[in-house]
Amino acid sequence: MNNITHLLEEQIIKRLVSDNPWWLSDVIPEYYSNMPHRAYLTDFYNEVADIDMRRAVILMGPRRVGKTVMIFHAIEQLLKSGVVGKKIIYISIDTPIYNNLSLENLFLYARMALKAEEETDGFYVFFDEIQYLKDWEVHLKSLVDTYKQDKFVGSGSAAAALKMKSNESGAGRFTDFMLPPLTFKEYICFNKQEKLIVPSKGNISPLDTIDIDALNELFINYINYGGYPEVVFSEKIRQNPGQYIKNDIIDKVLLRDLPSLYGISDIQELNRLFVHIAFRSGNEFSYENLSCESGIRKDTIRKYLEYLEAAFLIKVVNKIDMNAKHLKKVMSFKIYLTNPSLRCALFSPVNENDDMLGSMVETAIFSQWIQGGKSDFFYANWTKGREKGEVDLVWVSSATQKAYSAAEIKWTDRFARNPTELKSLINFINVNKGLRKIIVTTKTETGIYHLDGGENILFVPSALYSLWIVDHLFNQKRKGS
Repeated sequence: MNNITHLLEEQIIKRLVSDNPWWLSDVIPEYYSNMPHRAYLTDFYNEVADIDMRRAVILMGPRRVGKTVMIFHAIEQLLKSGVVGKKIIYISIDTPIYNNLSLENLFLYARMALKAEEETDGFYVFFDEIQYLKDWEVHLKSLVDTYKQDKFVGSGSAAAALKMKSNESGAGRFTDFMLPPLTFKEYICFNKQEKLIVPSKGNISPLDTIDIDALNELFINYINYGGYPEVVFSEKIRQNPGQYIKNDIIDKVLLRDLPSLYGISDIQELNRLFVHIAFRSGNEFSYENLSCESGIRKDTIRKYLEYLEAAFLIKVVNKIDMNAKHLKKVMSFKIYLTNPSLRCALFSPVNENDDMLGSMVETAIFSQWIQGGKSDFFYANWTKGREKGEVDLVWVSSATQKAYSAAEIKWTDRFARNPTELKSLINFINVNKGLRKIIVTTKTETGIYHLDGGENILFVPSALYSLWIVDHLFNQKRKGS
């Protein structure tokens, strides 16, 4: 071994020792231990700790949502469960000194640092920012097949690339785990405002609040700044969210991740389309009007929408008619940002009197469903003679192809006081008999309106409904449904 190679190995080993302080102390750095846990930690930890399942875990998600922090919290849980610190290895692939090293070589160097080169059983190995290694999926698959008594975890911010390569090469070897931006409930917990939420004493919503005005203020702040943990904790970032979110999150995805993954040559065209969509989040679009307004060809727009959706920046919601039937030809659809604070970063914060607040409330509520892993919903839109109608959210059974639930998203108490004004919704209910749950959100009021057909419309404040969605989805997951 020449001197240069020996020196390089020494530096690699020193870096590994520095990045794995629990080898000496059995605790993670205080910086990470003091951070609040994401609500997804328990589910992620269970995947990591399941050594009987011979699969690597791929932790993916948008940039800056806390993936590295959650890895350290999972390591903390492993240590508390009795796993010896020297059996846990953390390696950040974007570290320059690891350039061009295979995953297996890095695993070997870590064991050299531990003076355990001959040991190959019982390790938990975390490869952070794994997308920086070319053909990472081939390397990781080989490790899973070779070291059957070890658990491997990969994480990365290029969600679209990770998902595509995981599906292509990791069938039967990888388990994907998506970490989305913060839910509204997590935002409340991170701000230590849980005291505002109490169990409901009524039969409308399972949750209530001791101060709806304070909760609504938090909800508007969440819409503007609530998607990313670092924004929650930094007043400096909140003063200039565009600098942080746009430059560090949006631009890196639009200008780097997606072009390199899909071979996009005109990155400004992609950026122009995204800005156009972000400004109108929650609106109905068509390929025709998108093409006219953006100057981009329709077939290119189709591809761009797929790419933006794969990158977890937008969600396309398809349309059904008044009878809850899918349209044979997709002519129009709605598009939502997966995180409302993306719009704030591109333009400006919304306030109580902003004309755009209604559509951003709708975007925030949709994002709770999307971030909880649910996307089996549609919106209804129809024209019958001179009558036009729309319902914001409709759930349709895949088995019966019939609607079973519906919701209208409002940021006003007007309809709770005058329910008969909900003409489109009531018409939809009358055509689609037997809907199990019908919700109309409000700004502050809660109530029930009984229809002649026996159905009940539940009125729930938008902020409370957002919290209810998250609880519902997590409870469903716990029950395995």
